Amino acid sequence: MTGAAYGSRVTGFLRFAGVINAAVWLGAAVLFTFGTGPAVFSEDMRTLLGPANFPYFSGAVAQVLIVRFFRLQLICAVIALTQLFATWLYLGRPPGRFTGGLLAVVLALGLVMDFGFQPHIKKLHRTQHAPNLPVERREAAARSLRLWHRLAQGTHCCLLIGLTVYLWRVAHPADPSRSLQPRLRLS
Repeated sequence: MTGAAYGSRVTGFLRFAGVINAAVWLGAAVLFTFGTGPAVFSEDMRTLLGPANFPYFSGAVAQVLIVRFFRLQLICAVIALTQLFATWLYLGRPPGRFTGGLLAVVLALGLVMDFGFQPHIKKLHRTQHAPNLPVERREAAARSLRLWHRLAQGTHCCLLIGLTVYLWRVAHPADPSRSLQPRLRLS
């Protein structure tokens, strides 16, 4: 195998890995947003759990699923950073500022949602449904929960947009020659 053929295969693999990772990341976010999340709060779930159990347990189930989703997001972000770094090392040029910055913003949004919003949402959900607390405190928690939930939804919408643009950028690099000129040569 010639050096050019080897280089072409390596850069092709790196690009393929980046596209697959971005597609899985975006696909998971879309599935969670438009499939899993709405299903947890659907009428079918209300019927399954019963009216007395639905408000608390549907939210508790959503909390369990959201933790798994955020872990998958973190794994995809680490893979994306690794792919970006490997491509940089192999080609000898730093990634485009836009793509690197976009990845940083998407990662930051995911971390803010995971470690910033979710602990508050989880605590407020428990407070809202705690039978031993005064009604006023539970109502205040419910109002605060709605605010945090809206904030999380808006941030998640920005995350979806960022992931869509990131997938496009990975699938359609701005400089096509980047994938054809490897820096590392093994002869």
